Amino acid sequence: MKEIKVPVLPESITEATVAAWHKKPGDYVELDDVIVEIETDKVVLEVPAEEAGVLSEITAEEGETVSEQQVLGLIDDEADSEDIQSKESQDQSEEKVEESSPIKSNEPEAIQESTAKEQDNTPDTPEVASEPTPEPSNSKPIGNRMEERVPMTRIRKTIANKLHSATQNTAMLTTFNEVDMTEILSMRASYKEAFEKKYSVKLGFMSFFVKAAVEALKKFPTVNAYIDGEDIVYHAYCDVSVAVSSDRGLVVPVLRDAHKMGMHDIEKGIVDFAVRAQDGTLGIEEMSGGTFTISNGGVFGSLMSTPILNSPQSAILGMHKTQDRPVAVNEEVVIRPMMYLALSYDHRIIDGKEAVQFLISIKEALEDPARLLLKV
Repeated sequence: MKEIKVPVLPESITEATVAAWHKKPGDYVELDDVIVEIETDKVVLEVPAEEAGVLSEITAEEGETVSEQQVLGLIDDEADSEDIQSKESQDQSEEKVEESSPIKSNEPEAIQESTAKEQDNTPDTPEVASEPTPEPSNSKPIGNRMEERVPMTRIRKTIANKLHSATQNTAMLTTFNEVDMTEILSMRASYKEAFEKKYSVKLGFMSFFVKAAVEALKKFPTVNAYIDGEDIVYHAYCDVSVAVSSDRGLVVPVLRDAHKMGMHDIEKGIVDFAVRAQDGTLGIEEMSGGTFTISNGGVFGSLMSTPILNSPQSAILGMHKTQDRPVAVNEEVVIRPMMYLALSYDHRIIDGKEAVQFLISIKEALEDPARLLLKV
């Protein structure tokens, strides 16, 4: 017998939850077939078969909490796949025979009942149906008022705890501004084909915002810092976390050394994060750390919001939907593509003046993208 064990868990993770079994006892599994999925606080780990054989027993059911190297089930590695297939074929044949065989047990009673009715000329007296006992009025849901109770996944519980902790343990405040996206839209239209042809990735909005944020973080290092006890920890680098939505919840992978990345590197990194977030293949190390976060609610149509801090970070930038609005330019009212920006920050470490100036720095860089190239 070969034991199926919980794999080595990432650092700081002590337990996991059995998310889903892909095989059931009696199934034959090939080498490297995914047998079961294990869900940790941040990622879902696939457990493959280390030997071919028959899954003989499951010792940890779905929803059960397990620890590192705990036995999940057993594989009979001496079973032959041909024997299993032969047995399955035999079982299927027996099922077909049973289905095609006539049911004889009730035939005599049916014949006797029919004969008795033919000999009895007395007309049948209709039976008076007894009234059913009324059920209590609250025994069934009325209309479409069904309820379903589903336990939270481990990832969802972690997200909930972190967001609750951020609101309870920080002095969070949000400041707003708006940015005219005319120049960025014009630049994208002019260079998107050449950019994609050279780098094999589309030129999106996120690379502009990451570059603008990095330049602003250099000017205002406190926004890139965090509180640790009674100390303030400053970073000499910019690791930008990017909020990505997935079927399992919000994940926040990190662009390491974003201050050294070109716009094409940023775009490729974000596309890779988005794909692997949906596949559930992001590693826990890719979502750990980060000194500043950017969240784009605009992809879902959000016009304005107050993003919640990604602890222990001290600030998060919220992007929103670009919408044509009338604005005053050179004493004239014109229609421009505008986006609201929101900066949520920990007021314990970042003063209001500093937060406003940081957001204005991002606004100016985005409205004049040449600033990003000249770094002014």
